[in-house]
Amino acid sequence: MRKLGLIFFVILFFNNLQAQDKDITDLKYLEDQVYLSLTYNILNDKPNAITQNGFSGGVSIGFIKDLPINDERNIGFGIGLGYAYNTYIQNLKITKQNQITVFEEAIDFKSNSLRISSLELPIELRWRNSTPSKYKFLRIYGGLKVSYLLLAKTKFTDLTEIETTKNVPEINRIQYGLILATGYSTWNLYVYYGLNPFFKNTDFNGERLKLKDINIGLKFYMM
Repeated sequence: MRKLGLIFFVILFFNNLQAQDKDITDLKYLEDQVYLSLTYNILNDKPNAITQNGFSGGVSIGFIKDLPINDERNIGFGIGLGYAYNTYIQNLKITKQNQITVFEEAIDFKSNSLRISSLELPIELRWRNSTPSKYKFLRIYGGLKVSYLLLAKTKFTDLTEIETTKNVPEINRIQYGLILATGYSTWNLYVYYGLNPFFKNTDFNGERLKLKDINIGLKFYMM
């Protein structure tokens, strides 16, 4: 709870700074260059045997360069760089046996997770009804996000053992998907729809494993 409170305090603090800055009319103003997103992660295109059995969440933070393309500065592009951390609580057990990665259904376990750290590059087409003196406005930002996976780690726990697996060679280091953020003022609905699977050339129960992800949550833009 303290961490969530700190996050919201930072959001409100930067939002107030943004409002103060806009009291001075600037015809070359820029918008929404720092972002923070909090999401619930959903596994998509999963086999029938794979289920999510806990809260799978994610957080990302980064900077986006605002690039207006018209005189009103309400249409433009955003190109950014950020860091993301996502967890997926589910029953796909990933282990290594004799240097071979094994994908199987976890049975009789206490917990099982896949945790991913990545660098992300969002590219947005932006529309908003802002002005140099209006800091509360409607926005619709859509585009593409490309991520590079820095670390992927699985952790399986049952009554007798804790097994951790890192550096799974079958994982796709490059992930990409569509993004949409829309809202008013501080609060924005955020959706990411993954287009390529987590794993490459991987079979599970006799079929190709095509797991992708969908992230749904809130995105906060500041400065």
